[in-house]
Amino acid sequence: MTDDATDDSAATDSDDASDGSSTAATGAETTDTAKTTDAETTTDAETTDTETATDAATTARESRTASEPRTATVTRQTAETEIEVALTVEGDGEAAVSTGVGFFDHMLESFAKHGLFDLRVQCDGDLEIDDHHTVEDVAITLGDAFHDALGDKRGVRRFADRRVPLDEAVAAVVVDLSGRPHVEFRGGFSQPTVGEFTSDMARHFVRSLATNAQVTLHAEVERGQNAHHEVEALFKALARTLDDATRRDPRRSDTPSTKGEL
Repeated sequence: MTDDATDDSAATDSDDASDGSSTAATGAETTDTAKTTDAETTTDAETTDTETATDAATTARESRTASEPRTATVTRQTAETEIEVALTVEGDGEAAVSTGVGFFDHMLESFAKHGLFDLRVQCDGDLEIDDHHTVEDVAITLGDAFHDALGDKRGVRRFADRRVPLDEAVAAVVVDLSGRPHVEFRGGFSQPTVGEFTSDMARHFVRSLATNAQVTLHAEVERGQNAHHEVEALFKALARTLDDATRRDPRRSDTPSTKGEL
């Protein structure tokens, strides 16, 4: 009897110990699981916070980019001309122009006014020869300024077209901010000069600007009898078209091309 009782007591103590160990192990496992859950919850929260911060930074950057004025200042110096052009695409139509060719100054001022571009042009050219280098090189520099100011063209409308009359004259311009320079020009001018400006240099101006801005442009002087009117209608149509094409579309945040770039 004594031996049996002793055995039973030992067995009970052993079972109790086992139960205690099992309870302790279960408690430890529960604690570990809780710690793991807490760690996972913390990690998830940190990930969410990081994603939220990243989204907020991206939104802020896009908003800031969309509101920042697009500007460029370009200089060009050759043996024929010395030029500085400053351009603000989102401007008020203010212009300060000095090229030494009165009618050309008038056309650039009109371009700024009707395109709502702020434009500063200073040119010292070889006018003792003629107006060719002055007009061409200003167009090259202005085209470079548009190209630099527009950057990756994110959010722009890209395409635009305008027809503009001036009394009996009508001119039309169609543009694609394609990144591919191409120019088609139709029509001519009724008189060879307007003041000291060679009328056909208007054609050259359009070609040089479009080539250096890297855009596709079609222009036409549809009708007219006075070269002053024909050239001015052309410059106004160019201004209105570029204003339309370079405007930011509030519905778009990317570059308007299936390639992803222009």
